[in-house]
Amino acid sequence: MAEYLLVVESMTCEHCERAIEAALGALGAEDPRADHRRGEVRFSLEGDPAAALEAVRVAGYQPGELTTQTDGDVAPHHRGPGGGRREFDFVTVGSGSAAFAAAIRASNLGARVAMVEAATVGGTCVNVGCIPSKALLAAAETYHRAGPPPPPRVATAELGVDWAGLVAGKDEIVGSLRREKYLELAESYGFEIVPGPAAFTGPDRLSVEGRTLAADAFLLATGSAPFVPAIPGLEDAGYLTSTTAMALERLPGSLVVIGGNAIGLEMGQLFADLGVEVTIVEALDRLAPGEEPEVSAWITGALADQGIEVLTAASVVGVGPGTPKTVQVEVGGARRALEAAEILVATGRRPVLGSLGLDAAGVALDGQGRLVLDGQLRTTNPVIWAAGDVTGGPQFVYVAAAQGALAADNAVGGATREMDYTALPRVTFTTPTIAAVGLTDEAARAAGYDCECRVLDLAHVPRARVNRDTRGGVKVVAERGSGRVLGLSAVADGAGDVILAGVYAVKFGLSVADLADTWAPYLTMAESVKLVAQTFTTDVSKLSCCAA
Repeated sequence: MAEYLLVVESMTCEHCERAIEAALGALGAEDPRADHRRGEVRFSLEGDPAAALEAVRVAGYQPGELTTQTDGDVAPHHRGPGGGRREFDFVTVGSGSAAFAAAIRASNLGARVAMVEAATVGGTCVNVGCIPSKALLAAAETYHRAGPPPPPRVATAELGVDWAGLVAGKDEIVGSLRREKYLELAESYGFEIVPGPAAFTGPDRLSVEGRTLAADAFLLATGSAPFVPAIPGLEDAGYLTSTTAMALERLPGSLVVIGGNAIGLEMGQLFADLGVEVTIVEALDRLAPGEEPEVSAWITGALADQGIEVLTAASVVGVGPGTPKTVQVEVGGARRALEAAEILVATGRRPVLGSLGLDAAGVALDGQGRLVLDGQLRTTNPVIWAAGDVTGGPQFVYVAAAQGALAADNAVGGATREMDYTALPRVTFTTPTIAAVGLTDEAARAAGYDCECRVLDLAHVPRARVNRDTRGGVKVVAERGSGRVLGLSAVADGAGDVILAGVYAVKFGLSVADLADTWAPYLTMAESVKLVAQTFTTDVSKLSCCAA
């Protein structure tokens, strides 16, 4: 009995796979395995293989090239970009969002794919990042909103926090999404997941727990890990990161957060919502320092209203052990001692490159220890690409996925695509939410634009008024003369959804006049985009509700 591989050009879905397998099975073929993404079916058959072609044709599909397979054979159209006869066409090191997006794209291009994972399949986002943190943030915000002051004539009560139950519920969501969006997808697409740490032993091969994986193209998608600065006494005292904070067995009574950007703000407010006394310490002169100054002022005010102490332009000079722990801070020319049950370090994340054997692969790093990449995300080794947080680019899961798909197009499909971050949205899931897209006022001027800006407080947005929450506002940066929107920022309930209008405006070159003259649904926070655009020509305080 011989084993065959048959190319089927008209197979497009799983139904097609079942139909072809059934047709070959009725012929007497053993173990027919069809794959519509690769456009092939493998089977074993005694007798004339021409009968298999006729069976596929009668089933309504167009048979193509038929080849006899032996151990180690790779079909001609599966030989990858280098044309070699290797075990895999494409291997990802890592199994997070970047790796899965790349693997799916490569598979759809006909490549045979393997994933190497040293830890838990799914990477940062689903396991210790976006999914678990937002699950806890949603629960914490619900609890906080139930406390005083409630809306007029509405009675609410905070009845206590079952932290262990929240963590268990978070873990349940993480487990289900990891299974549905990663493990089951890998099985559906036919990716082989190879467990264990990977190290390159040459320019085109990896070693994983004694097994050698050779491929025509590789993707580095090993993600990032929390960065912990060298603060005297910190290691001895002990500290939390965003990962370990979400796995605590019990809530601490107090918390000092070192870092006032996205992770620090989200984690700090999460614990404050649950009744923890929180202090946020930021080394720069304002929170969310990469965003507009108005954004920093709005979110600082919101946190202060909640009772969170914020120290900016503050340096952590040492940490003392004990219970409580002591964080020594220099701020305003004086030293303060902050006592807290726990310390959360939220000073950013750094790419994980570790012991990958990059020297053996001919992959160079720059003077700061970062991957040297061209615009197509290719390393200095022409068969190794990178995607996701390991690139040192914007650390958003949707960026990782976009980079992964682009890298696969280039590595497997022979494309020459480059990333364009022009209209990339940025969201921090505080309450109210911070969202932005495009250039800030300062960045636009640094780039040589002659720009003008408008700022709209949420007091002028009817949705915010009826919600009885006017903390925040919207700011637009436009090119003077043309009115072209260069950037938009918002601090508001639902700002992450509102910012999509700004993404479209920046991407497609819309002007503030376009935004002002476009329909906006009334009593939505999205109307704020129209209103801030109207401020270029109109005093919106003199407009009636929903006036054009």
